Amino acid sequence: MRNPLQDQLLKAGLAKKSQLAQATRDQKRKRKGVAPPTAGDDAAAVDARRLQAERAERDRTLAAERNAQARAHEARAQARQIIQDHKVPVDGEIPYRFSDGTQIRTVYVNTALRAQLAKGALVIVRLDDGYALLPQAAGEKVAARVPELLVLDNAAQPDASAPEGSDDEYYSRFQVPDDLVW
Repeated sequence: MRNPLQDQLLKAGLAKKSQLAQATRDQKRKRKGVAPPTAGDDAAAVDARRLQAERAERDRTLAAERNAQARAHEARAQARQIIQDHKVPVDGEIPYRFSDGTQIRTVYVNTALRAQLAKGALVIVRLDDGYALLPQAAGEKVAARVPELLVLDNAAQPDASAPEGSDDEYYSRFQVPDDLVW
């Protein structure tokens, strides 16, 4: 569809049909094309790119935090499942006292459980508001996932009754007489 001016020019013989078609195509290109950038457009484009980069960075940070929280929640759920599956039934009348942070706690066990706790074959872990006894292997799995749940692991602690090597060297200088009676 041509405009009336183009029709008049064509009738008067001042323009050819091909020239009118070319002019129409040029006008369409101008309407669809991008205007040449100006200084204000460059600043706006730079600001838009900067804002988009800041949003993308903030989104990445939030996604990383959500992923970390999800991994921590999953690790706690796995540790809880391990504790539920492997906990040793606690029965007995002998109090076994241990420290949990700054407080002394008590678990009542029998003689066999007490011996296993002392040797480090059993560990004590936090379970909800109480404590549970676990075999050493299960305790290591729990500690790998959520270390703060492990309360007591005598196998991991150095034996306090064993003398240190430096003390042995020091006391080896002093001879104890064979006839000394205690």
